[in-house]
Formats: sequence, C-alpha cells, structure tokens
Amino acid sequence: MTRSTGAAGPRGDTAKLNRGFGVLAVLGVILVVAGLIGLIYTAAATLTTMLLFGWLLLVGGIVGLLHAVQARQTNFFWLGVVVAALNIAAGVVIIKIPEAAAEALTMFAALLFLTGGVFRLVGSLVVRGPQFGWTLVQGAFGLLLGILVLATWPSSSQYVIGTFFSLSLLFDGLGLIATGYGGRRIVGMVAGK
Repeated sequence: MTRSTGAAGPRGDTAKLNRGFGVLAVLGVILVVAGLIGLIYTAAATLTTMLLFGWLLLVGGIVGLLHAVQARQTNFFWLGVVVAALNIAAGVVIIKIPEAAAEALTMFAALLFLTGGVFRLVGSLVVRGPQFGWTLVQGAFGLLLGILVLATWPSSSQYVIGTFFSLSLLFDGLGLIATGYGGRRIVGMVAGK
C-alpha cells in the first residue's frame, strides 16, 4: 500500500505542477490580450487605470480607517486616521475627476523621467563605471521621454498612463507565459528521468 501511494504521489505532484504552470500561462495570455487592447485604446486604458487607482485608494483608506479605529489605544491612532482620510479624499477626487488626475500623474511621471534621466546622464559621465554606455543610454532615454511627455502635456495625459499600464500588462503577461511554458518543460524533463 505504501508503494502504490509513493508511486502515485510523484505523478500527482507532477500533474499539480503542470496544472499550476498551465494556469500561469493562461493568466499570461489574458494579460497579453488586455495589454494589446489597452495599447489600441490608450485613452480608455488611461481612464480605466485612473478609476482603478481611485477605487484602490478609497478602499485602502476605508480599511486603514477601520484599522486605526481598532488600534485607537496606541500612539499611532491619529497618524492612521490622517493617512486613511488622505487616501479616502484622494480616491474620491480621482474617481470624480479622473481626467484631471491623469494630467497631474502624467506631469509627475514626466518630471520623474526628466530628473532620473539627468541623474543617470551626470552619474554615468562622472563615475564612468563598467556599465557606462548602458547608463548613458538609459539617462538619455529618460530625459528624452520626459521632454516628449512635457512638450505635449496636457494632451499627452490622455495616452501616457494607459500606454505605460498596457505595456506593463503586456510584459507581465509575456513573463507569465514564459514561466508557465518553461515550468511545464522542466517538470516534463524531470518527470521523464
């Protein structure tokens, strides 16, 4: 009886692993499709991203407020209440006016690209480390991207956030597909030995 359980156990584990990696691959395909749709409809992707962000802030603020009320005897009660209130307020504002929130977030992203690009460029020129060329290219790309987004702002806010979010979905999905496919191959190779 122990032998049959031992023999069935590895096969069952292999089947579970294969199913798990298969689920990862299917989720990857869903993310890739969502990313491609988002790249086609960038304005809708931007609006959807902002609404999702607003709802996450709102729900997170409500949960934070409930947690602060539960911990009202601690020294961090008021800090928890203030942070929760700010999250709730930001969530409500983003849900009510997602276009303005997208404009503000796009401006913030452009400024991050600009400052990051400048720091990488200067850092690569000053340090001249082993990754000099790659850091220089990253800095120049960040600086160029920041300038391009700012040059067309606020109209760029209609597509920048949606494009970045869609690209993130696309690459995350490709990563999950590769993990699922590679994992199944490795399980098949190990189980075949």
